[in-house]
Amino acid sequence: MNAWMDVSVPLDTAAVEAMMQGASADPQSILGPTQVAVDDGRSLVPTVVRGFFPRADSVWITNASETVEQQMNRVTQAGLYEIVCEKNVYQTDSGQYKFIVHQGQHKMTIHDPYAFESQMSELDLHLFNEGSHFDIYDRLGAHRREINGVTGINFTVWAPNAKGISLVGDFNHWDKSANPMQKLIPSGIWELFIPELGFGEKYKFSVTDANGNVVEKSDPYGFYSEVPPCTASIVSDLNSYQWNDGAWLAERASEDQLSKPISVYEIHPGSWQRDDERENGWMNYRDIATRIVDYCKEFGFTHVELMPITEHPFTGSWGYQTVGYFAPTSRYGTPEDLMFFVDHCHQNGIGVLVDWVPAHFPKDGHGLGKFDGTALYEHADPRQGEHPDWDTLIFNYSRNEVKNFLISNALFWLKHYHFDGLRVDAVASMLYLDYSREDGEWVPNEHGGRENLGAIDFLKRLNEKVHELHPGVLTIAEESTAWGGVSHPTSSGGLGFSIKWNMGWMNDTLRYISKEPVHRKYHHNELTFSLIYAFTENFMLPFSHDEVVHGKGALLDQMPGDTWQKFANLRLLYSYMWTHPGKKLMFMGCEWGQWNEWNCDDGLQWDLCQWDTHSGLRKMVGDLNRLYKQEKSLHEVDFDSAGFEWVDSMSSEKSVLAYLRRAKDPADCTLTGLNFTPVVYENYRIGVPEPGHYQELFNSDSELYAGTNQGNGMGVEAEQIEAQGREWSINVTLPPLGASIFKKA
Repeated sequence: MNAWMDVSVPLDTAAVEAMMQGASADPQSILGPTQVAVDDGRSLVPTVVRGFFPRADSVWITNASETVEQQMNRVTQAGLYEIVCEKNVYQTDSGQYKFIVHQGQHKMTIHDPYAFESQMSELDLHLFNEGSHFDIYDRLGAHRREINGVTGINFTVWAPNAKGISLVGDFNHWDKSANPMQKLIPSGIWELFIPELGFGEKYKFSVTDANGNVVEKSDPYGFYSEVPPCTASIVSDLNSYQWNDGAWLAERASEDQLSKPISVYEIHPGSWQRDDERENGWMNYRDIATRIVDYCKEFGFTHVELMPITEHPFTGSWGYQTVGYFAPTSRYGTPEDLMFFVDHCHQNGIGVLVDWVPAHFPKDGHGLGKFDGTALYEHADPRQGEHPDWDTLIFNYSRNEVKNFLISNALFWLKHYHFDGLRVDAVASMLYLDYSREDGEWVPNEHGGRENLGAIDFLKRLNEKVHELHPGVLTIAEESTAWGGVSHPTSSGGLGFSIKWNMGWMNDTLRYISKEPVHRKYHHNELTFSLIYAFTENFMLPFSHDEVVHGKGALLDQMPGDTWQKFANLRLLYSYMWTHPGKKLMFMGCEWGQWNEWNCDDGLQWDLCQWDTHSGLRKMVGDLNRLYKQEKSLHEVDFDSAGFEWVDSMSSEKSVLAYLRRAKDPADCTLTGLNFTPVVYENYRIGVPEPGHYQELFNSDSELYAGTNQGNGMGVEAEQIEAQGREWSINVTLPPLGASIFKKA
């Protein structure tokens, strides 16, 4: 029996026109195989197969084995071809039918994209719409699939209010009429499988939005992108890299990270070190990896923190205005290159944190804003949906699919890139509806308050899922207000973060240290105040990139006095930081005292390290890191008052502080003395817990650090002389603008 029937099937011309204009939600009602009723006097239910080939001279259809061919009828001038099949030639045991497209001297045999069933299950759609599909990135976006023995790329995108979406790319000459996508109702997800397409293909979604406008959008779930200013997404394979950090991950999951030393070196990958032979001077992730590991090992940092590495159109945003939430920026290489970076760090005992920005996103036309012509990811009301400070858009955290997008994104970076922690940017702007707004510029919550209830719920759920699925991973909040319980468990009403940045300590300390020493005695409380609240949260002490930009100048330049005093003050500041309760974070270049304010388009002033003052400061930071890791008292009990004890907090006239840090074993302790004046204090008596010989473990004024070498040599013996209410004391020399750390031998 002949498989083909010489009959025509009525065509909905309006539907065809809508499809060609990119405004059809149901192209499979026209394209691909469809069973139809044809009255030809026989009791058959034939199938009409259609394909759209506007450039073809003729189109033929063949079976999977290509043993039978039949020419198709061109039914529209625009290039729609059809044929009616007497039997199901498109679902034989041997596979799918194919089109043979003749164009000039060229012949191409291809599978029909519209002959394949949806790869989105009802469960996928349900979980996504309810906001609980936390690996939705495995379903949405562009993924290699094999369907009925045919390999290709399955594309899916969420855009419920679009009138039509077409897939465009190099593979179809960026023709929006070539590959319209099918809408899965009522989920709002659009889908299309392109057979025999592979990795490396560039693509976008051509969206005919709710208002009839056509705009090309990058894939919100795309894993890789072109180098900006180009904006196409690139089909990428995230499963080809072979990881070698299993031992690191196992140890991370089994240990209490909060009782370990955490000294973070924050870097901007594009400007930490530069390669002038490469375009824009950007180094590859792999090259950075080998250098940063050697550097961190030499100077004792336990972790690297990358400023945002998600794809962003404007380099000057430093990555904080993200468009490609699932794509590492291609400025520094491929996804596999970034995986190598993390893997290499882990194999050398260095953790990797990354800045993550769920607080806002830019308005660039190819991004998330008005994705389907409506406020899909953002709020429609600008009083809720726009950041006045950054001219960016705010996520609608109350929308299930948006929460799903963000939480799955956080989990994605932990699963596929093995990051050890997420530093969540701008948390304060998420928590408060009136953040940086005047009266009348914000909308109260349902109870009339200023708290963003949707964002609070999102942050709690985020932290719960991260800690549940990735034990040992840190979530770190950059939160600048007095919001209570940021790092408390959600079970006790907290937000559930592991750690909170101590912005109060940072601001008070920099304000104090920037004053001339003669005035410091009037501001002594700016140093001691932090210990009133130091144990209300799990704090990290940050001197981040934010402290050396926007006219603030470099940290060294913020110190008062002549050059000697500037370096001495900075050595003292770092010594105070490393002995104060809390984990540590330092921005690149601060460790040797760069003079210039940081500029993302320039390299750091590495040449300064040839000078004794700068190299001495950097050596001191390395020694502080090593001492910090060596002495349990300096890191084991950071978040409980049992780990800290004042010895002398009242010597404002002399601008001196002295305190004990204790380990979990309280007998294991260190004593720190700080002199915030340029005067050498000889015969300064400090109370100690018990008699014995006290060794000077560290002196920031050592000649090794380009100091004046005022100190206590081999240490001092405790005497039974009362001081600061203690029976025993030591008589020491406190160096000028210096810090000394002692421990009983």
